Amino acid sequence: MCNFNLAVKGVWIVVKNNVEIDIKVMCIEAGTTQAKLAHEISTTPAYVNRVIRQKETVVNKTFTSMVEALGYDIQLTYVKRTENGQDGDQR
Repeated sequence: MCNFNLAVKGVWIVVKNNVEIDIKVMCIEAGTTQAKLAHEISTTPAYVNRVIRQKETVVNKTFTSMVEALGYDIQLTYVKRTENGQDGDQR
């Protein structure tokens, strides 16, 4: 499963880990390419590349479709920050 640490900024949920590496590793494990993945989820290879290369990626329908097509689920973990900035309780 993919674990994502999320920070809420307005209405967007920003993925903090390296999505590009995660998707490339998943493609290798699945024995597929980004182009084949794009075809499988009915989008273009250019759009798949743009989604995974963005510095701040939001979890959107295309990203979710890519991860699901590669056989993974997305697990979101929310960690309450304490006043001193350290991680607190997980939810």
